[in-house]
Amino acid sequence: MKGFEKYYRKSWPERLSVLEHENKLTKTEIQQLEKSALAPELGETQIENFITQFSLPEGLGLNFVINGKEYLVPMVTEEPSVIAGASHGAAIVKKAGGFTAESEQRAMRGQVIIENVSNVAELKKEIEDFAPALLQTAIEAHPSIVKRGGGPLQLVVRVLDHDLLSVDMIIDTKEAMGANMINTMLEAVAAKLRSDLQVDVLMAILSNFTTECLVTASCEIPVESLAKENLSGKEIAQKIVQASRVAQLDPYRATTHNKGIMNGIDAAVIASGNDWRAIEAAIQSYAAKDGHYRGLSTWQIKGEQLVGQLRIPVPVGSVGGSIGLVPLVQLNSTLRQEQDARELENIIASVGLAQNLVALYALVTDGIQKGHMNLQMKSLAASVGASGAEVSQVIKRLKKLPQQDAAAAKKILYEIRNEGF
Repeated sequence: MKGFEKYYRKSWPERLSVLEHENKLTKTEIQQLEKSALAPELGETQIENFITQFSLPEGLGLNFVINGKEYLVPMVTEEPSVIAGASHGAAIVKKAGGFTAESEQRAMRGQVIIENVSNVAELKKEIEDFAPALLQTAIEAHPSIVKRGGGPLQLVVRVLDHDLLSVDMIIDTKEAMGANMINTMLEAVAAKLRSDLQVDVLMAILSNFTTECLVTASCEIPVESLAKENLSGKEIAQKIVQASRVAQLDPYRATTHNKGIMNGIDAAVIASGNDWRAIEAAIQSYAAKDGHYRGLSTWQIKGEQLVGQLRIPVPVGSVGGSIGLVPLVQLNSTLRQEQDARELENIIASVGLAQNLVALYALVTDGIQKGHMNLQMKSLAASVGASGAEVSQVIKRLKKLPQQDAAAAKKILYEIRNEGF
């Protein structure tokens, strides 16, 4: 594949040409890449070896009332039931007064790892005494953040093993997620440690386990409002509490419990232009913070109220990265109408709790499939080629069949198109 040598140096049209000349794609397939590349100039600035833009659907999460303010929440996902579920969960909470959310603290953490330590207790004390100089070094490495009211807040030294130390720096990054800022400061601190204390620095890097950036979203729902058909509101509330308990005890259930929460959170984070992999890493790590992987949310009954709470790290920013580059990200911010990163954190955590509520409600009543079926059948109809009014016709007939799969949908579509001939 000689054509791919120094591929990153080639222009976008040249890269596409290589794919054709190397017989990787046909001319028609190349045209599909060209058609999907709505903003190639932007793509070129974002990633290496750009060939096209990969599109995912964006929709709006509705009914979100958080701290008394109503929000539209842009969400990007390919999963049919995520936005519907989040909006339904938010509607239940809205009737009860909405979500309460609080960003407890907003700071990030970075680490300088020191190896080959002969006496960890002695070096730990020495570094702690040297902390003011190290904090000043970090300030000098990125003075602009200090001018904006941020910067390094604290230095913590932790013993990892008999020969390893972690020098942790807690940094207020203000409105940015701050990865580059943190790493710049850490590398300056690492150099200072090497020169002044003659230590062996293994590496300097931010941590995605952001325990100084916690957000708590909560809601209270009258138990009686949860009633459904042959189940009382109290019975359903008790079942939700029990399901929540199982997620605290069993990692097999906790994993799926948390995946459901992340369905909504990831979708909201992607739409915000933030690094959703970093958010996912932070939140999943927090689920195992005590050494046992647990459900992120808790539900309990207090008096006549079902009370839900979700406490998670949400290290997002309102500036930096792709946030200032991608026009749609800025448009999404306009839709959300958040004032700063803390407010965005509150929105994201509330989306996660709404998603969890509706998932647990479905699980302990009708089961997860019933609520998903209409949306799944809609996707199924589209996948076999149905469009426009055909989609609803295919769904209507599919519902009457015991076997609802692609073969059945394809047969129904064929029948619809040949009726009247």
